[in-house]
Amino acid sequence: MFFAVGTTVLLCLMSVSHSAPLVCEVLVRPLDQLDFRHLEGRRAMVAASLSHLPLMERLRSRESATADFSSITSSETNISLSRSIRLDNKCHYVSYNISLEGSRFTYDDGNVTTTFIYTSCHDCILLSFDVESGKRQHFYLFSRRRQLEQKEMEEFRAQVECLNMPPPAVMDPTKELCPQETAGDPAAN
Repeated sequence: MFFAVGTTVLLCLMSVSHSAPLVCEVLVRPLDQLDFRHLEGRRAMVAASLSHLPLMERLRSRESATADFSSITSSETNISLSRSIRLDNKCHYVSYNISLEGSRFTYDDGNVTTTFIYTSCHDCILLSFDVESGKRQHFYLFSRRRQLEQKEMEEFRAQVECLNMPPPAVMDPTKELCPQETAGDPAAN
């Protein structure tokens, strides 16, 4: 009897260990189809992780961050990505023209390839940044909401763990976001 129970437990543990890579494969898969209408608009960073530990400390010191996708032409493949970061109570802005290619996009300089990753969060965008051909990885979760449901955060933490990255920095939803940048804004850096 003891042998049968022990064998059953061992078989269960073996099947779980063999299924972990499959679970991770599902959790960090690129989006099949990217809908520009879902992408368009401004979202706040909810959580993020970086593979480079010194940059992780800088990430944790951010008060807030946003990403805003908008069309710059009638094309849904050539769009603008505007980002803001509030650090030391100052807003810093940067904008990029990007070209969408399926579930990926590249920046103007070509050193960063970004992939949209699946998330069950209905109003989120999950971005995986491959910097300098794999030297660094950034993993950012943005949402129209400042705070997510527990199950949505658990999914993100599992995704970060699948990528063997440090536990994510979670943004404080009470911290003020930078105002949207306007043309000629002297506060823009």
